[in-house]
Amino acid sequence: MGKRLTKIYTRTGDDGTTGLGNGERADKDSPRITVLGDIDELNSLLGTLIASGVKDDLAGYLLNIQHRLFDIGAEISVPGNATTSAAHITRLEELIDNYNEDLAPLEEFILPGGTVSASLCHLCRSVCRRMERHLVGMARKEFVNQNTLIFINRLSDLLFVFARVINQEKKGKEVYWDKDRLKRSV
Repeated sequence: MGKRLTKIYTRTGDDGTTGLGNGERADKDSPRITVLGDIDELNSLLGTLIASGVKDDLAGYLLNIQHRLFDIGAEISVPGNATTSAAHITRLEELIDNYNEDLAPLEEFILPGGTVSASLCHLCRSVCRRMERHLVGMARKEFVNQNTLIFINRLSDLLFVFARVINQEKKGKEVYWDKDRLKRSV
């Protein structure tokens, strides 16, 4: 494989634009570049989550998701490109069902918390939801692969389940929303 980056700075973005995968230029505040930034942010947070010490099976799935997000970034960086398939969505749904099976049913909303790793996973989930909102906004104006939209929606669901699994594995206590809590507070 040849070297992909021989020079880190190019000065081509100094005018407020950045290069897309097809060679076109886009404004750095365009919806497409905003989505790419969200993907990068989520990928970075997933790396932090892995480094926080989750079990090997989850770490492996999270690493796979990081690779898939990189592929989605490539998809987004080339207008009209589509690489995410229905099979990718099915795999996420299988993981959700598999991991959710051993969790206690929820009778109340939960707040992000418990252990540090579970809290990081909730942060990943919330960034994923933001990415989804930006992706939907982009899809109103230009082509976005429908499978990618669905994949990102399912990914946030998987991250919610993973946060619960992490809390269970690390003996963390889930923090339930208490509708009466503020009535008893200062």
